[in-house]
Amino acid sequence: MIISEKKRILSLVLKIVVALAAAVGVLLSAAGSEGSFMSGSTVFMYFTIQSNLAIAFVCAGGIGLVLKKSVPPRRWFVVKFVFTVSITLTGTVFCFILAPTMGELAWKVQNILTHVVVPVAAVADFLLTGVMGEFKKSDVLFVTIPPLAYGLYAGIAYVAGWKFAFGANYPYFFLNWGSPAGAFGFSKELPYIGVVWWMILLTGLITGVGYLYLFIIAKLKRRAEAAD
Repeated sequence: MIISEKKRILSLVLKIVVALAAAVGVLLSAAGSEGSFMSGSTVFMYFTIQSNLAIAFVCAGGIGLVLKKSVPPRRWFVVKFVFTVSITLTGTVFCFILAPTMGELAWKVQNILTHVVVPVAAVADFLLTGVMGEFKKSDVLFVTIPPLAYGLYAGIAYVAGWKFAFGANYPYFFLNWGSPAGAFGFSKELPYIGVVWWMILLTGLITGVGYLYLFIIAKLKRRAEAAD
């Protein structure tokens, strides 16, 4: 299925917004105060930055495809699907889990770019152009790879004592194996539940988001085919 010229131009604009917002957001984060949350030389150790760079590279490659007016292969759509879900996780976790614990410090320019602008533009572009792709329900399994891989990475970092913000050996409070909740426990303070429970919760979230996006794409495709 080929989208209209108007949608093609809109897709181009959205991809440019994703690439530029991610680039500026990452650079501002890297230029931030050393030792602060998601700032300085350790910034690339965070899932936020990694997911922003991933979706930015995918969209940057997509810009060339849009300009050539060529339909990307199925594998490109699957990769875009995977990292669109990843960036959705980034935005959702920050806005609803991390930001409430950070206060005014949460809404710096770099955080707005990497946690709001990039996710919103990336999701909008995926829903706009996803009708051109061919997806299988089993593709949802791929969306769990980036966050689970990051969970493993964060676990290794914790054991190895790698430093993130404020000298802590974990990136986010829900990945702190040494918290009062530990791995499988519960506590009356952050993170309230253990790391394993958080990983199960987040894996369920991204799987649900993946199925939701594929459901929306299927409905949009049927509507477009009916209109033709």
